[in-house]
Amino acid sequence: MTSANLLILAAVVVYLIGMLVIGLIYSKNSSSEDFYLGGRKLGPIVTAMSTEASDMSSYLLMGLPGLAFFCGIAEASWTAIGLCIGTYLNWLFVARRLRLYSAKIKAITVPDFLATRFRDNTKLIETLGALVVIIFFVPYTASGFSACGKLFNSLFGFDYMTSMLISAAVIVAYCATGGFMAASVTSLIQSIVMTFALIVVMFYGTSVAGGWGAVVANAKAIPGYLSLTASTSIQAASAGSYTPLMIVSTLAWGLGYFGMPHILLHFMAIGDESKLKVSRRVGSVWAVVSLGIAVLIGIIGFAAAKAGAIAMPGTESEAESMIVTVSSLLSTTGVFPAIIAGLIIAGILAATMSTADAQLLAAASGVTHNILTNVFGLKLSDKKNMLIARLTVVGVAVLGVIFASDPTSSIFRVVSFAWAGFGATFGPVMIFALFWKRSNKWGAIAGMVSGAATVFIWKYLVAPMGGVLAIYELLPAFLISCVFIVVVSLATKAPEAEIVEEFEAVAKS
Repeated sequence: MTSANLLILAAVVVYLIGMLVIGLIYSKNSSSEDFYLGGRKLGPIVTAMSTEASDMSSYLLMGLPGLAFFCGIAEASWTAIGLCIGTYLNWLFVARRLRLYSAKIKAITVPDFLATRFRDNTKLIETLGALVVIIFFVPYTASGFSACGKLFNSLFGFDYMTSMLISAAVIVAYCATGGFMAASVTSLIQSIVMTFALIVVMFYGTSVAGGWGAVVANAKAIPGYLSLTASTSIQAASAGSYTPLMIVSTLAWGLGYFGMPHILLHFMAIGDESKLKVSRRVGSVWAVVSLGIAVLIGIIGFAAAKAGAIAMPGTESEAESMIVTVSSLLSTTGVFPAIIAGLIIAGILAATMSTADAQLLAAASGVTHNILTNVFGLKLSDKKNMLIARLTVVGVAVLGVIFASDPTSSIFRVVSFAWAGFGATFGPVMIFALFWKRSNKWGAIAGMVSGAATVFIWKYLVAPMGGVLAIYELLPAFLISCVFIVVVSLATKAPEAEIVEEFEAVAKS
C-alpha cells in the first residue's frame, strides 16, 4: 500500500472511530421513545441536516454522479429536480402536522402512527407497514453496504466482501448502541463531510479535466449529453428522446418523500414544531445545492476521463466509482492532499452511513414495537424492547450484506426500486391520513396493499412491455394507491366521531 493510501486510510479510520464514540455517548437510552425518536428533542438544525443526510444515501456521491457521467444529464437532472421539489413539499406540508399528530396520539413509528390514527383494531395496517419496512429496507440498506465495499475495493484493493462487512459492523455498532440521537448527531456531522467532499471533487475534477471549457467541450461531443430531453450514454453513437412521459415519470421520485419512514421519523422527533420553518429552509437549500453539484460532478468526471486523468468506465456501475478514483488521484499530489482525499472518502462513507443507520432503526422499530409489542401483544420492558431492537438492527444488517454480495449491481437502480416501494406504500396513505378526515382504515389498508403490489407488478411485468408503459414504477403505483384510498374509504363506513374530533383538533393547532 502506498503512503498516500495509508494517509487516506488513516483519515477514514479516525472518522469511523469518531462515529463509534458518538454512539457510546448516546448509549444510555432510558426508554424506547428515546431509542427510536430521541425523546422528541431534536433541534431545528440537527433535524434539517440529519433528515437530509439520512435521505441522501450513497446515490448522492456515487449513484447520481455515476448516472450523469455515463448517461448524460437528462435522467440525473430530472431525478434531482423531482427530489428537490419533493423535499420542499414534504417539509412544507407534512413535517409540522405529522409532528403534532404523532405526539398527540403518542405514536413513535410510521406504522404505529397510521394504525392509531385510523384506530385499526384488525392490526393489518401495523403488520403490513412493519413488513414493508423490513422488506424494502433490506435492499436499500444493502445498496449502502455495497457502496462501502466498492469504495474500499477500488481504492485500496481490499476484498469487496471484507470491506462491506467491516463497514456494516461500524454502522451497526453506533446505531445499536446510541439509537436515534446517535444516528441524528452523526448524520449532522456526515452532512458536513458530504458537502466538503462534493465541493473539493468539483473543483479538483475540473482542474484535472483541463478547466471548465474542456468539461463543456467534451460533454457537447456526445450527442444529447447536455440535453434535458435526450436519452444517451457515453457509448451511444446517437441520442434518443427523453420524452415528456419519461420526464414526468422521473420527477415522480419526489413523491417518494411522503412515504420514507426514515425521513418521516425525523419530523416526528423535532423538539419544537414552531422552528420547522428554519429546518425547512436549511434542508431544502442543502438538497438543491448538493444534488446540483452531484450531477455536475458526473459531467466533470467524463471530461476527466477524456483527459486521461481517470479510467473511462465501461458500465454505469463502474462510473459510480468516479469520486473514489478522483480522490485516489488527488492523494498522489502530496501529504495534505492525501488527507483531503481521506476526508472525501469519509464523505462517501458518510452518505452511506447516514442513511443506513436511519433505515436500520426504522426496521428495528418495525419488528419490536409494531410486530412484537402491538400486533402480538407481548409485554416487554424497555430494557428487553431495546435489546430486541438492537438484535433486529444486526439481523437486518446481515440480510443487507447477503443481498449486496453482488459487486456489479447498480447502487442507483437498487435505491430506485426501494424508494418506489416506500413511496407507494406509505406516501398516499400518509397524505390522506394527515389531510382528509373522511379517510378510514379500510381505505388505508387498500391503499397500502395496492401501492406495494403495483410497484412489483409494474416493475417486473408491465414496464418490460416497453413503450409508454416503461416508466418509473413509483408514479403508477402512487396514483393507483390514491384511487384505492378514496374509493374504498367512500364505499365503507365513515370514521367514528372520536377520530374526526382528533383530526380537527390537530388541524386547528
